[in-house]
Amino acid sequence: MILSRRTLIGGMAALAAAPARAADYTIVPDAIGDGLWLVHGADEPIEAGNGGAIANIAIIATPAGTVLWDCGPSVRYARALRQAAEQLTGKPVVRVYVSHLHPDHGMGLAAFDPAIVAALPGTIEALRAEGQGYADGMYRLLGDWMRGTDLMLPGRAITQAEEDFGGRRLQLLALSGHSSADLALLDTQSGLLLGGDLVFHDRAPSTPTADLAKWRASLDQLKALPHKGVVPGHGPFDPGGTAAIAQTRDWIDWLEATLTQAVRDGLDMVEAGEVAIPDRFATMAAARYELQRSVSHLYPGLEAALLPRVDVPD
Repeated sequence: MILSRRTLIGGMAALAAAPARAADYTIVPDAIGDGLWLVHGADEPIEAGNGGAIANIAIIATPAGTVLWDCGPSVRYARALRQAAEQLTGKPVVRVYVSHLHPDHGMGLAAFDPAIVAALPGTIEALRAEGQGYADGMYRLLGDWMRGTDLMLPGRAITQAEEDFGGRRLQLLALSGHSSADLALLDTQSGLLLGGDLVFHDRAPSTPTADLAKWRASLDQLKALPHKGVVPGHGPFDPGGTAAIAQTRDWIDWLEATLTQAVRDGLDMVEAGEVAIPDRFATMAAARYELQRSVSHLYPGLEAALLPRVDVPD
């Protein structure tokens, strides 16, 4: 996820009418596998009403300690998450994985010692270059929810394909497409795949930093990987392990084809954002919202490719 100008303006208006101090986050872990729990984020845009807690978070119990998959939008969220996770497992947090650079997934890392926070090298570099802008935008949008949250960088660059936590092995996959560096994780004990924002389920995918060709290639790799279920970055757990990947691929294929045709038909960006959405996406939360955001992200590039400049001779 990433913030749009419209989201920021709407969020600032909501903050003006909101209480001066935000409520506390409620962390509700649901068991989805052997020693693995999902904290399901709100299937909504980032807004003051949800405190930015829209990303799915996973808690993994290992013999060596507790592992967190992403850590939420703020230090306040991450502190509540840490307390809930350690009470659940009875062991301290020993690793926090940040799946990619978007602030709903990793801005809470400021609640942890950077030495235990791990991310792909590309994610660390992107956060170094762009993270302050994300942090500033989240403060403008969420106000007091972000109190005490400062931009920090993960202290561990992931260069290995696996980590072993006292016998519980976590396979780490360095991919891209939703962003320039997307981490996915396969828990070999439960067989569950944590897809980050490479996978959405019944929640329309967001495309602010997307490369759709690379995203398709990453989805193909995830589909081919033996697994028993998928935790998407947003939306409900997919116990079958195939529906969420297929739905994400279907959406981005439809999106690219539809916007390409819109350019060829001469539609402007406002018109392109109002095209019909197929009935098969009726269960998707935020479909119109993400379509309109994707127009702003993708349309200029499509216009440049499909409507090249033609010089008229003198």
